[in-house]
Amino acid sequence: MATEPFQNPYKPGAGHAPPYLAGREHETNEFRKLLLQTLILENLVLTGLRGVGKTVLLDTFKPIAIKDIWRWTSTDLSESATISEESIATRLITDLAVLTSGIVISKTATGGIGFTPTIKLVNQTSSYNVLRYLYENTPGLVSDKLKFVLEFVWQLLKSEGCKGIILAYDEAQNLSDQAAKDQYPLSILLDVFQSIQKKGIPFMLILTGLPTLFPKLVEARTFSERMFHVLTLSKLSREASHEAILKPIQDSKCPITFNEPTVVEIINLSNGYPYFIQFICRELFDVFIQKMAAGETKPTASWIDILRKLDGDFFAGRWSRATDRQRELLKAISSLPNCDEEFTVQEIVDQSKKLSTKSFSSSHVNQMLSKLAEAGLVYKNRFGKYSFAVPLLGEFIKRQQEEQ
Repeated sequence: MATEPFQNPYKPGAGHAPPYLAGREHETNEFRKLLLQTLILENLVLTGLRGVGKTVLLDTFKPIAIKDIWRWTSTDLSESATISEESIATRLITDLAVLTSGIVISKTATGGIGFTPTIKLVNQTSSYNVLRYLYENTPGLVSDKLKFVLEFVWQLLKSEGCKGIILAYDEAQNLSDQAAKDQYPLSILLDVFQSIQKKGIPFMLILTGLPTLFPKLVEARTFSERMFHVLTLSKLSREASHEAILKPIQDSKCPITFNEPTVVEIINLSNGYPYFIQFICRELFDVFIQKMAAGETKPTASWIDILRKLDGDFFAGRWSRATDRQRELLKAISSLPNCDEEFTVQEIVDQSKKLSTKSFSSSHVNQMLSKLAEAGLVYKNRFGKYSFAVPLLGEFIKRQQEEQ
């Protein structure tokens, strides 16, 4: 009987779990500590650039929490889910209903003054419709209604023997208040969880997103600094990168391996970013398999061709969002020695004078950086400096210039 061919194990897709999760032991241990809380004093913010593995790590937290007898519900936060106070309320109720849908209510729900149920809740399954009914018939503001629903849900799940409830939201940088529209969905989310936790009810909030996330939380509610434990994911160490490259093919059935010079080149080109490691390794694996099938015993690959494919698959779409003038600014930034770390407006102004006949003024740089932030290419941190929002964007821009 013919054996199945060894499948390419590397997975560079967005949010896809790699075959081996390397270098995240510290973050996992920190999460385990949060699960030991009986009174929730700290929630979790998981942040970092795109491609560092935030979504993957969040997914690995779920089975850990469930094994420790926590209930878990999670989803992505789209902009439509956070556009208004009612939309964030609907998001929360929908997610909580997933946890309660199999539980039969044993007694009538009671709320504050003015809460007068018109339907009999006893012996009904606590579905979305029931939670929605409780929300709509509880008096007060949106935050008051949500607090009651969360308390009701905890009464149901506490009887099931769980330690607490975790609501985990990816892409949480989409959360924002809309003062011009008198809508404050982010502030309501923070207020509701702080209030519930002060009552000793074990709801824990996990928010995952880009580096703009935590400053948004603090801007909305200053107590967020004390409410969240922030874990910032960065690139992997060389040792962890080495493991991420080789562990997936350390199988007796795997027909190929990467020698040490190849591994070193992968680490250098990827700079330790998990997505790029997976992308480069996947391309190399496919090339090697095809060349071995053609009779080559020591296959090689073109690094330039792999990088060109990476540029087209990962960077090109983001680069296309920039205007010609914005690209000139980005080229000036990419020529800074600290372009992959942090840079200031003044550094960009000074560099543009060295490179272009049409330099940029400080006010012009500020305006363009705001537009580039909206396009997801840069972000402003809390120290008044800027950084690329996409890892290795500077190297991509340099390659674009070399090919012109």
